[in-house]
Amino acid sequence: MSAVPSLSSKPRIALTVGDPAGIGPELVLRLLSDPATAARADITLIANRPALELAARAAKLPLPHDSDSVRIIDWPGLTREYVPGVAAVENGNFILESLTLGTRLVEAGEADALCFAPLNKGAMRKGGMHEEDEMRWFAKLLNYDGACGELNILDDLWTGRVTSHVPLKEVSSLLTPHGVATAISMLTDAFRAAGKPQPRIGVCGFNPHNGDNGNYGDEESRIIEPGIALAAAAGYPSEGPFPADTIFLRAKAGKLDGIVTMYHDQGQIATKLLGFDVGVTVEGGLPIPITTPAHGTAYDIVGQGIARSTAMANAFELACRMGESRNAARDR
Repeated sequence: MSAVPSLSSKPRIALTVGDPAGIGPELVLRLLSDPATAARADITLIANRPALELAARAAKLPLPHDSDSVRIIDWPGLTREYVPGVAAVENGNFILESLTLGTRLVEAGEADALCFAPLNKGAMRKGGMHEEDEMRWFAKLLNYDGACGELNILDDLWTGRVTSHVPLKEVSSLLTPHGVATAISMLTDAFRAAGKPQPRIGVCGFNPHNGDNGNYGDEESRIIEPGIALAAAAGYPSEGPFPADTIFLRAKAGKLDGIVTMYHDQGQIATKLLGFDVGVTVEGGLPIPITTPAHGTAYDIVGQGIARSTAMANAFELACRMGESRNAARDR
């Protein structure tokens, strides 16, 4: 059935199972089996019935049904079948079509935010994605040409990055003061959208020991410091740059809420070490709120009923908070 606007004050979440060949269907079932989920939001579920049935048997969980809080979209992907644990054209098509459907629901005002279970980029490329990742795919779908980037959330610690899925040898040439300032502003805006108006943002250096006064590189003084100043002038204060090998200790001690890193693994290694099973990714900077677990599809454990759903629950809660904030801003 088609989604209809909620009559309640709860946020409305478009929820997709992600890759039907991965653990996404099991994660969504675990999320929906928690009574707190229905109490938290009105959900439009974009799912695949065969994948849900496999997950329900493996995890001994009930299948979802249309209710006051859950509406299941009747669409072509609902009944297709997929080979579990395989990245193929078929599930790649499903991922792209379901994400398109969820995005359009939010754009049309029938949902307040989109939350999706883990995806497989290989399957998505086989299914027709030509962009480097889903972040850029979403931007194209939304006809959005502004700044955007992945933000990673680990409980109370959030991270953003200036560059993302690029070869490490190219990172230095891609760093600019504007790029640093943009990453600071995107991370700050995401905090504000989630209800934290004055986050404490720290910025990583790029070189070993923060460049050691230019002995090991000058990106800190030449690019990062001007970027921090540029962001501050626009109303986005931050601290730094701090050496990358100590900045996460500051955050762990409660001195920072968010960290801007210069490249992908500079932040990802630290956050996944601190909490691989709880992390969330936000597609930052886009016109609509989009969240997902920070881990992958775990093809190796599909059908075993052992997938942990903590990150899925965290992604759902963050989508709810961002949807509520979006509604409040629209009402103002």
